[in-house]
Amino acid sequence: MTVRFRALARRMADIAPFHVMALLARAKELEAAGRSIIHMEIGEPDFPTAAPIIAAGQRALAEGRTRYTAAAGLPELRRAISEHYWIRYGVEVPARRILITPGASGALQLATALLVNPDDRVLLADPGYPCNRHFVRLADGEAVGLPVGPETGYQLTAKLVERYWDSRTAAVLLASPANPTGTVIAPDGLSAIIATAEARGGRAIVDEIYHGLSYGAAPQTALAYSERALVINSFSKYYGMTGWRLGWLVAPDDCVNDAEKLAQNLFLAASTPAQHAALAAFAPDARAIFEERRAQFQARRDFLLPALRELGFRIPVTPDGAFYLYADCSRFTDDSYSFALRLLEQTGVAITPGLDFGNHLPERHVRFAYTNAIRVLAEGVERLRRALAA
Repeated sequence: MTVRFRALARRMADIAPFHVMALLARAKELEAAGRSIIHMEIGEPDFPTAAPIIAAGQRALAEGRTRYTAAAGLPELRRAISEHYWIRYGVEVPARRILITPGASGALQLATALLVNPDDRVLLADPGYPCNRHFVRLADGEAVGLPVGPETGYQLTAKLVERYWDSRTAAVLLASPANPTGTVIAPDGLSAIIATAEARGGRAIVDEIYHGLSYGAAPQTALAYSERALVINSFSKYYGMTGWRLGWLVAPDDCVNDAEKLAQNLFLAASTPAQHAALAAFAPDARAIFEERRAQFQARRDFLLPALRELGFRIPVTPDGAFYLYADCSRFTDDSYSFALRLLEQTGVAITPGLDFGNHLPERHVRFAYTNAIRVLAEGVERLRRALAA
């Protein structure tokens, strides 16, 4: 007898892979064959984890601090994050509202699971970080990408949210600074979007994982404008702890118990050694390291932005945060994926095609990550210059 197995869940057809991973795999093949590859495709800081954090993690391991914490996280770390909000933003956030998660991804999963019923809609910017829409789909909701461009700084506005909000809409998901554009929502714009959602009985989920990596006025946290917003942050970007997989969610009071219940069931607790290590991230010596690195990221942006514009890439908005440049490449191609693959093969420069970030003109855009030293970026620019002039 032949057994016919059921197909995988329908949601899997809507969850796309990272297209850049195919490019990365090819880049690794070329490197293994002896080619020099300049990586501008991956959004990971090139700096190692800061020494004070490594030392704290080593102490935790040596002292046997490897058992589970409570699902909401290490109390000392939750208090440290609470103090961070007061020191940096002047906003009082009780530690009880802070849940430590396995990366910002864990926080995003909690937030969408808390708010989204089957067929609920969540509004978000297109282009935007692809996993955001996939977390909504995982909760059987519908992610509605609203096309945005340079006229709004590639960000949503209160008017856009008001126009597209309907009876099925549960939330708006924002990112400031954003991936892939690096742009920031101005304080009055952020407060207006949150107010628009809440006036309709909905919520704002705000991704603040690139806070700290800003090159103009530091953005204000959404928590300054609402106690009902759900805010996500991470130790990966500003704090440079990518592989430690640690983030946090600030939940409204009416969501805290349910968020902790979800955490218990979805991932039990974040890594205990990572949580002990992260305590060192708020010490003055670590902060000095992070600020020096932030200055280096700004210098890289200030080098790469005019260099790419000179090559013919159109970058109409100067990004104020993160470490990305989202560039219009339509002068060279109408297929950014093939363009990125050709540049990799011909020049050894790896970049990310717009296909990974949504449906709004992805074929006309590529993303450059300035997560390498200026001398490396300069070599990449020179290789591109030769290829594009040929």
